[in-house]
Amino acid sequence: MQWRLGPAKGFRVSDEAHRVTTFELFFDLVFVFAFTQVTHYMAATHSAIGVLQALTILTLLWWSWVSYAWLANQTHVDEGGVKLGMSVAMIAMFIVALVIPEAYVDLPGGLFGPLVLVIAYMVVRVTHLTLYYVAAADDPPLRRQILRTSLALVAGSGFLIAGALVANPLLQTWLWLIALVLDVLLTYVTSSGGNWRVHSAAHWAERFGLVVILALGESIVAIGVGAAQEPVSVAIITGSALALLLSIFLWWIYFDTTALAAERELARLRGVERAGLAIDGYTYLHLMLIAGIVLVALGVEDVIAHVEDAEPLGLFGAAALYGGVSCYLAGVAFFWLRVARRVKWLRFAAALLVLAAMPVAALLPPLLALAVLVVAGGVLIVVESVRYAEHRREIREAHGHASAVEADDTAGAS
Repeated sequence: MQWRLGPAKGFRVSDEAHRVTTFELFFDLVFVFAFTQVTHYMAATHSAIGVLQALTILTLLWWSWVSYAWLANQTHVDEGGVKLGMSVAMIAMFIVALVIPEAYVDLPGGLFGPLVLVIAYMVVRVTHLTLYYVAAADDPPLRRQILRTSLALVAGSGFLIAGALVANPLLQTWLWLIALVLDVLLTYVTSSGGNWRVHSAAHWAERFGLVVILALGESIVAIGVGAAQEPVSVAIITGSALALLLSIFLWWIYFDTTALAAERELARLRGVERAGLAIDGYTYLHLMLIAGIVLVALGVEDVIAHVEDAEPLGLFGAAALYGGVSCYLAGVAFFWLRVARRVKWLRFAAALLVLAAMPVAALLPPLLALAVLVVAGGVLIVVESVRYAEHRREIREAHGHASAVEADDTAGAS
């Protein structure tokens, strides 16, 4: 295995053999806590504006996480100065997660919550840009690309600070949304046909697969949180089993073939085309998957907390549960469209049908609403398994062959 060593001491440039490190997984733990805090915030506010505020924070979290995913694909983040810098970012991100309950309404006493969140978030982002710039020391085009991206952060930071300082939570929400739109859109515009690098396709695909797993893990925690509030009963056990089945279905839809095929396509591409897929399919479209999972976690927590009730689930719980699944299905469908340039109409249709069923689900008892959704997910998986059986077999066989070749190469190198 050979590595290119850039002028910046302690920063090794990655190659195709690069894989996710344990330090990256450790780094992700603060985001697991942050996702949980977002779900709790939505449950506490129990309103449409609360969900909008929480999704705004979730996007801030995602934009931070994905920035470090790019850094970790550029260099080894478990070595030298970059490890120290990411440790600083971990602490700052934990502060962001810790203060989420005070993100829009400061609690009496202590520091001013909204401003603490913004300052900690800026530390996370500035640390990333600094580390990325140093790690790209032997790549002037990449350094110019990083500088252009920093302008997007600067454009949005003023609105973030202004939002934190206003005394009106609604105005703060819109100012933070403007900041996000500026950052996200300007980054996309400056990235189109730019000079980003994806050195390892396997590392990149695995990194995003793991964050989806972590989000799904948070949805399973939501089952336990809801169940822990009530005495164990047949309804609690049934609801928990159904909720876990729903999480399994979400896993299946993404990981059974889509993630494998996407990794293979990413490995086939080179240069600008590979970076383009990494930007469109992963950096942007995967946010729909994470948002969908977090909303599902909120819906599941609501269902389990009222699983014994005969009263209707209500629009809030139905919107979270059914809307979250619809968002997830649409995200996977759009991701596949970007990867393969082909439409899987079944997934788009399923996303629309689940969304259309939301008003009906609001009128059903919580347990029944969850059961209907699980049955629908099971039907989708069975239909896809039959319809795409040959395609699924080819993808899994190709992935198995690629893994075997990689294992042989690694053994030969050692």
